[in-house]
Amino acid sequence: MQCFSFIKTMMTLFNFLIFLCGVALLAVGIWVSIDGPSFLKIFGPLSSSAMQFVNVGYFLIAAGAVLFALGFLGCYGAQTENKCALMMFFLILLLIFIAEVAAAVVALVYTTMAEHFLTLLVVPAIKQDYGSQKDFTQVWNTTMAGLKCCGFNNYTDFEGSPYFMQNHTFPPSCCFDNGNGTATEPCTEEKAKDKIVEGCFSQLLYDIRTNAVTVGAVAAGIGGLELAAMIVSMYLYCNLK
Repeated sequence: MQCFSFIKTMMTLFNFLIFLCGVALLAVGIWVSIDGPSFLKIFGPLSSSAMQFVNVGYFLIAAGAVLFALGFLGCYGAQTENKCALMMFFLILLLIFIAEVAAAVVALVYTTMAEHFLTLLVVPAIKQDYGSQKDFTQVWNTTMAGLKCCGFNNYTDFEGSPYFMQNHTFPPSCCFDNGNGTATEPCTEEKAKDKIVEGCFSQLLYDIRTNAVTVGAVAAGIGGLELAAMIVSMYLYCNLK
């Protein structure tokens, strides 16, 4: 009985924290959606860069809603010993866990397909906006400088872009010299061919594989917490009368 009471208390506290996190994310998401400019002023260019790829407001609202629902169901179910709430908590967590496993399998097995799909989306955007859209250009410059890469596939992604049409050269990162750690300017087609700088997608995959232990440990930790929460919720469910 003491073990049951302890697990019940820990389940309540743990899910209350999740509930508070959900409320916080919902509040920030609504704030970003309603008053985006003030959000950008406070958090600066990083938030502006992120908003080029995802609608941060809607993303935070969705994540906050899921955490809010999970926290409420887990906390309410454990505190009031409501079997229906505990079962719903278990099922939502199970669906999230299955989705994460499926996403990991797809990412590992269909990497080539994902690269082709992303190429169809990203490369046209580079050719259309790089050099004309300030925030978009800044995102790519920061990414290429950080990963020591060039474009999505290689320097040819920038052919026909506003930047190329105006300067008749490629971004300096496309002529990065690993030997001296500097980028050659101006980066002409001949120099870009000579340097053979990897595309950012390939470089990102390389970095992920290089840090596979860390990535795997984080993924395993999240999965472990989800499994533990499911086991605890089922323990409480099965021991309630």
